[in-house]
Amino acid sequence: MSAFDALREQLLDAAEAFSGGGDTLSGILAGMVDDVDRMLGEKLEIFPVCHHSPASALAMTRRLRGKRPKVVYLELCEDLQPLLSELRNCRLPVALQAFATRLDGFPAGSGPLSVVAPVTEASAEYQAIAYALETPGVELVLVDRSVDHVFQWLPREPAGDGSGAAPDGHASPGAPASPGAPASPAAPASPGGPAAPGGPASPAGEADDGRDEEVALHGDAVGVEIGDLRPGFAELEAYLLHHGKVRHWSEWWDQYVEQPLTGADHDTYRQAMALIGSLFRRLRPSDGDRLAVDEERERYMWTRIREHLAASGADPAECLYVCGAFHAVSRVAEFGLESGAPPYVITPRTATDWLYGLIPSSHSAIEAQFGLAQGSVSIAAATWAKATARGGVTPYRLAGQQGGRARTGKAGKNGKSGKAVTAAAPEPEPAPDRLSGFLAAPPALDGLDEDELRGWCVDIVRLARRNGYLASTADAIAVFETSILLAGVRGRARPTPYDFADAAVTCIEKDAVPGRRDVRRLCEILLGGDRVGVVGYEALPPLARDVYDRLEPLGIDLGRRTQQRVLLDLTANPELRPCSDLLWMLRYLLPDDAARPIMGVRRLGERPIQESWDLAIGRHQRSIVELGYEGVTVEQVLEQRLRRKVRDPRATAGTALEAVEDAILYLGGGRFADELGARAVELLAAERTVDDAPEVLRRMRRLLAHYRAAAPGLPAWCEAFVTAGYAHYCTLLPSAFADDSGVRQVGAMLGFLFSMEGLALSLGCDRTQLELAVRQSHPEAPAKVALLWAAETQLGLLPREELRARCDGLLDNPLVVPAFPLYLSGFVQALDPVPGLAPFVVEALSKAFARLPDPVLLPWLPTLIATLRRNVPELVPVLVREAGRSFPGGLAELDGWTPPWDRPAGPARTGRPGRAAPAPSGPVTGLLARHPAACDAVAGLLGCPPEWPEGPAGGVPDAGEERVRALLGRYPAAVGAVAALLGA
Repeated sequence: MSAFDALREQLLDAAEAFSGGGDTLSGILAGMVDDVDRMLGEKLEIFPVCHHSPASALAMTRRLRGKRPKVVYLELCEDLQPLLSELRNCRLPVALQAFATRLDGFPAGSGPLSVVAPVTEASAEYQAIAYALETPGVELVLVDRSVDHVFQWLPREPAGDGSGAAPDGHASPGAPASPGAPASPAAPASPGGPAAPGGPASPAGEADDGRDEEVALHGDAVGVEIGDLRPGFAELEAYLLHHGKVRHWSEWWDQYVEQPLTGADHDTYRQAMALIGSLFRRLRPSDGDRLAVDEERERYMWTRIREHLAASGADPAECLYVCGAFHAVSRVAEFGLESGAPPYVITPRTATDWLYGLIPSSHSAIEAQFGLAQGSVSIAAATWAKATARGGVTPYRLAGQQGGRARTGKAGKNGKSGKAVTAAAPEPEPAPDRLSGFLAAPPALDGLDEDELRGWCVDIVRLARRNGYLASTADAIAVFETSILLAGVRGRARPTPYDFADAAVTCIEKDAVPGRRDVRRLCEILLGGDRVGVVGYEALPPLARDVYDRLEPLGIDLGRRTQQRVLLDLTANPELRPCSDLLWMLRYLLPDDAARPIMGVRRLGERPIQESWDLAIGRHQRSIVELGYEGVTVEQVLEQRLRRKVRDPRATAGTALEAVEDAILYLGGGRFADELGARAVELLAAERTVDDAPEVLRRMRRLLAHYRAAAPGLPAWCEAFVTAGYAHYCTLLPSAFADDSGVRQVGAMLGFLFSMEGLALSLGCDRTQLELAVRQSHPEAPAKVALLWAAETQLGLLPREELRARCDGLLDNPLVVPAFPLYLSGFVQALDPVPGLAPFVVEALSKAFARLPDPVLLPWLPTLIATLRRNVPELVPVLVREAGRSFPGGLAELDGWTPPWDRPAGPARTGRPGRAAPAPSGPVTGLLARHPAACDAVAGLLGCPPEWPEGPAGGVPDAGEERVRALLGRYPAAVGAVAALLGA
């Protein structure tokens, strides 16, 4: 005989009446009762819960005070247990996190992996944790699969399928197609209608940082949590929302489950939660991977429970198993302590090195990750606070918990304190059927609490005025009446926070939002706000504590989530320079708004004397915590990231040079910068394209200027890079002119070759290689043709007069005139490698404007402007400055002005008739005249005839000549060495 036989008969009769004798509905209804009966008959007491449910938290608190279990089995990843004691140092909500970057056994490219388990005060799991940690003699055992198994068992989705499942069965779009890839933290709104835009806001009195920042607190981590209760398919959920007259699932759950069960006794609560869990379990599709993963978890948990009982010898009657209502009615063969199923073999973990810690969480982050309605967790927290304030139960709380006073030691209603273990209460007789009465009785209608609703209405009007709304007392009255009206339409005697929020939006928001916050967001602020947790200093990893310690001289509160302005006078307070160095490293490693410089820059060769920063370190505590998973100090993390950056398979020479620059700026350069530079040489030699040439040129010029100014000589890697780049770009130059490489890339190659030619030749490169590369280049694109002509002019292969003749021929050819802007863009692009070409480009452009007729020039101008803007925007100012030097500065001078290129060449300067030109004089002239052999040898090497001016070479030496002769006399070895080199 079962206590639920009568209920089972009633449900079977109802199934017969509704379905006409069908077996499907009868099986579902009878199976639900069997599931409840089976759970209640288990020797180990199972306590079903729902995540972030105040009713579950209240029932859990009452049961813990009544039963006083000595062992609490909790559905949570077993390897997260060492983190639980650190919750004392935090302000909830926070999330337990497991993080891994060095993967072994997961698909390549799937990392980093991250798992979070949020904990709020209004949750049953927190009450169980606080009870176990604060009560002597009580053992807390986490029995769910490890975080490594979370990713091992993550369901694989077929390609192109956007749906997915988080490991605990929560619907989460964007789940990865392979195990190990984190699921997206975002989740869709319920089918009953999305929550209003705007998102949760910060508590009143704090700056509104925006919903995106709070939602991103969990990053892209996969979420695990106790007790997800939600229909397994959208049709059932939409049906319940429609007939329940609510907009989303969170409101339905609050109306039809939370409120009825808040004051229910223990037996009624257990049976009702088990029945709901069985309903959703039996209506979940069984052909997917989600149910299979849930069943594997249940086998895992029951195996761990049996192992612990066997090892510890604990009495099952003194134990409590806390799990989600979905798992409480499990139908796997391993269910129960007396299961006869074969032993379940737990697969080993991979060799992945997991790191554990705590990160801040928030109500909005929990809502977004688990698909809850916006503001639902805040409303649940307000419901929990109101229920505990009534004095019906004293919740458990960890000693030293931030955010409120500890209430663990206070006597509850039953007069028992949570500080000592009392004898366990005798086990009651098997619970009678409470479901029949609970399901048949009409809902208990709470009376209208006019004082509470009136306070809400007055406060929302005050808050709306503060945020720019033209609200008045009439709006408060309208919100009050509309809330009652909406509750009546929806079959409620007492308006809920959801009814109040809808009424406020209807009566106050009108048609526009004057500020950053809409009315629904203001309602969330009023009802509790988006509470954001904080990880305490003692619970932080060593790197995060080191950051806080090193920034302490700034004199600001690093725990505040608001933005703080800091001024650093590095001249008057040189002891703040280490803080400045750390802030620049955090600027590189953290999100942009964590440390934002307002005044002061850090570039090669520049060190500001004053800096001003906007700091929001407290807002990005999660990012700092995750830096602690990568190293012990910020410098170590930065070094590792730069090393990974240059070793990435997609790294280029420009990427490596950027890493070298960052190493000099933030780590002081030295050996590490030389290592990165050597890697840049390897990457440059391995490149087969020239796409990265502009970046290479820009960064290499800057690095060479830095080393020449700050070091006694160039490092070896710089010399190797210049020689390798010279040979590399000479080799690729003909193909780059001929293929689809961009004009900017070819111009950057020429800029590298010409600007670093002197250094390359001094290091042993051969200029003939460049001349051959230019001669072998045969471009067809007009811009590249112009670039080639500029290169030939620079090398002396094309005289300036011939270049001018070619451009004049282009203007004279009507078939080429439409393409002349492309030639000009090539010439302007050549101003970087050949800066002496600027007067000629001004000349060519001026001739085009002077010679082209208006019917050709006017349609031609937009093409010219668009071409220059698209291809060479940064070099147009160079062209403008040269034009300013060539053209007259005023209108008065314009009438008589002749362009320089049209002026006739002046006669050669000659001396006066009958008088020879005076011979040059001076100490250098006298020195050369006294050593003609050396001068003749140099002239011979240069291919010049050794012609000497007539006139006396000697004479009385002047003072400068005497100084030169004395200098050479003191260093005869140098003179002899020069003479030996010249063969003199």
